[in-house]
Amino acid sequence: MEIRGPLELPARREDIELQTSDGLTLVGELARPETTEPVATLVTLHPLPTAGGFMDSHIIRKAAARLPALADLAVLRFNTRGTTSPRGTSDGAFDGGAAERFDVAAAMDLVRERGLPRPWLLGWSFGTELALKYGREHDIEGIILLSPPLHRATEAEVAAWSDADAEVVILVPELDDYLRPAEARDRFVAIPHANLIAVEGGKHLWVGESQTRRVLTEIVAAVNPSALPLATHWPVV
Repeated sequence: MEIRGPLELPARREDIELQTSDGLTLVGELARPETTEPVATLVTLHPLPTAGGFMDSHIIRKAAARLPALADLAVLRFNTRGTTSPRGTSDGAFDGGAAERFDVAAAMDLVRERGLPRPWLLGWSFGTELALKYGREHDIEGIILLSPPLHRATEAEVAAWSDADAEVVILVPELDDYLRPAEARDRFVAIPHANLIAVEGGKHLWVGESQTRRVLTEIVAAVNPSALPLATHWPVV
């Protein structure tokens, strides 16, 4: 069968709770390969909750649904404070990206506790701001930024990645609503090792199967390139 839309491929899926240092419980899910150990880990940071972003925002949900099976990745997704999804509602209230620092830290605590390998922060829109602002506080291999608006991350916070050992991969849609490739190159020029990928025809929300596949392919190209090309069909048993 063709891999598309909401199709969920086999994986070990576990509802998890994250405990923040300021006393909140965040709800989420950890998906791992069904029969092997993961070769790397994606810690996902969802779009703006006040605009409908949550752990089930479609690119993040499809990463969790497909990449454990297709690319041997562990995928951790969770609702930041005050955010609701079918999994439940995380404690607290949206704080505009400030107290969400503790949410990122709680996710990384779980990564360490579980011994999950080679963690990457995967942020989408608002989630890219959290990755840029707080990712350097943690032991990660890199950050992957999908549709970064750069509304909250300051010039200094961006420039701080210039001497970081972590990789920086940036996917900028050609037709983004907030930051398009030419401006993005100017805004990220302070990070000489950044890999900025302009996606022709791409839009901020990455709607459609072709855009989904492009995004997931670029994620895997950064994290586990040996898994490419990603399969487009799955055997029916």
